[in-house]
Amino acid sequence: MRVQVSDRGALQTLPHLLLCGFVCSGVLAVTGTVSGEDWPWFLGPRHTGESSETELQLDWSGGPPAMLWKQQIGTGYSAPSLLGDRLVVHHRKGTQEIISCRRRSTGEELWQYSYESAFEDPYGYNNGPRCSPVLTDKHCFTLGAEGLLCCVSLQDGSLVWKNDLKSSYQLPEWFFGMGCSPLLDGDRLIVLVGGQPNAGVVAFEAATGRVMWEAVGKQTWNGTETPEGDTYSWTGEEMVVSYSSPVIAEIHGRRHLLCLVRQGLVSLDPQTGATNFSWWFRSRVHESVNAARPVVVGNQIFLSAAYQVGSALLQVEPDGRSVRKVWSDRSNMLAHWSTPIHVDGCVYGFSGRHENEGELRCVRLEDGGVQWSTSGYDGDLTNLRVNRANGKVVDSTTGEEIPYPFFGRGSLTRVGKRFIVLGERGTLAIVDVNRDRFVERGRFALDEIGNPAWVAPVVSNGHMYLRSENWLVCLDLQNTAKPVQKSAPEADGK
Repeated sequence: MRVQVSDRGALQTLPHLLLCGFVCSGVLAVTGTVSGEDWPWFLGPRHTGESSETELQLDWSGGPPAMLWKQQIGTGYSAPSLLGDRLVVHHRKGTQEIISCRRRSTGEELWQYSYESAFEDPYGYNNGPRCSPVLTDKHCFTLGAEGLLCCVSLQDGSLVWKNDLKSSYQLPEWFFGMGCSPLLDGDRLIVLVGGQPNAGVVAFEAATGRVMWEAVGKQTWNGTETPEGDTYSWTGEEMVVSYSSPVIAEIHGRRHLLCLVRQGLVSLDPQTGATNFSWWFRSRVHESVNAARPVVVGNQIFLSAAYQVGSALLQVEPDGRSVRKVWSDRSNMLAHWSTPIHVDGCVYGFSGRHENEGELRCVRLEDGGVQWSTSGYDGDLTNLRVNRANGKVVDSTTGEEIPYPFFGRGSLTRVGKRFIVLGERGTLAIVDVNRDRFVERGRFALDEIGNPAWVAPVVSNGHMYLRSENWLVCLDLQNTAKPVQKSAPEADGK
C-alpha cells in the first residue's frame, strides 16, 4: 500500500517537485535528508499529517521556537496551505468569506478573493470556512462553509469558475456546514457534496468545474444490514454530509478513493466513481458525525469516530471488492475530528467526544489494545490555580504561569521521531513517537492561539504555521527564540 499524492497530472508541472513522488519545494541533500517541503492541502503532501522535513528544533525543553510573524485574520477552522512562496488561508470577516493569498516569509497579503456568506453554525461555533485550500502551480480550490466551491488563479486571485453546491444539489440540513476538504486527483477535484439521492461524492473537472461523475447515497446504503441486524431502508431525507476528508490509496494494486460519509466507509474508483465496497460505520446517536480521515496501513484500513463508535480495523480482500473486520472496539480510541497517525504498528491520536474526556492515546494496530494514554497532565491538581486577572493557570509551587495542563481534544503533526501536539486550549508540546510510554520534550503557549485551537499544526520549509479564530502565526523550527516581528500590513485586495 501507498497513500498517493492525488494531483498526479497537474502537479507534474510544479517547479518545486518531485521528491520520491511527493510535493517538495526543498532540496534533497546527498544524505537523503529533506530540508523542506510544501504543504499544499489538508494534512500535508501525503494527506496523513506527516512531514518529511529534517534538522528541525524539536526539543522545546529549553524554550519555545521564535515567532517570525503574526497576522490578524477572521474566523474559520481551515488550515493554511502552502506552495512555493505562497500561503493561502480561507477565513471569514463579517458577512464575507475571504480567500487570502500571502507571502509565506512575511505574512504580507498579495491578493484576496471574497464573496458573501450567510452561514450560521446551528450549535454556536464560528461561522467561518472549515475546509483547507487545495493548491497547484496555477490554481487554488476552496470550499466554503455554505457550500460555495471556488477555483481561482493562484497568481492573482481571479475567478476561474465556481459552483454554489447548495443551489446545484439537494442538500439536507447539516450539522456544521460543509466540512470536508476537497481532494485533487489528476484532472478531477473530488468533493464530498452530500447531495441526495446519489451525490454524496462528486468529481468535478478541475479546469472547468464540469461534473464528471456522482456517486454514494441511496444506491450505496439502501438495503444494507446494520451491525444491529436491521436492514436499512433509504428515506430520502438522510444527511449524506461528511466531515471526514477523502483520501486515495493503492491497495492490492488497485487505487481506492476512500470516503467516510455519515453512514460509513465507501471505496470508489476515483476515475469513474464506481463502487468497490462499502462498510457501515456510524453512531446510533443522531447528532453525530464522522470526521477523522481513514488511515490506510498496508492492505488494512483503520477507522475511528466519537459518539460511542470507537475504532475498527478492516482488511481489504485481494480482489479489492470487499472488506472483512479484523477487530472493533468502542472504547480504545474515539477520534472526534483529529485524524490519527500510524507509526510502526501503532496508531497515535486523540480520543474523546468532549474536552474533559480528551486523551492522547497510543493503540496497537494488530489488536486495538491501548498501549498508553494521557490527558497531558499527571501532576497534583492542588498545586494549580487560576490567575483571575487573565485566566491563565499558575503553578503554585513556583508561582509561574504555565500552559493549560490538559490537551483536551487536541491534534498532532508528525515530524520524524516526534509529534507536535496542539491542545484544545492552545498548549503546544513536543512528544516522542514512543509505543511504550508518553515522553514530552517541552511545552509552551501563545496568547494568539487560544481556545478553541482545533487546526492541526502545519509544517513547511522549516516553519510551523498555526491558526486560531483570530490569528495566523508563523514560528521558526530551525533556530532559537528571538523577538516577534510586527504584524505585516494587509493589502487592499480585490
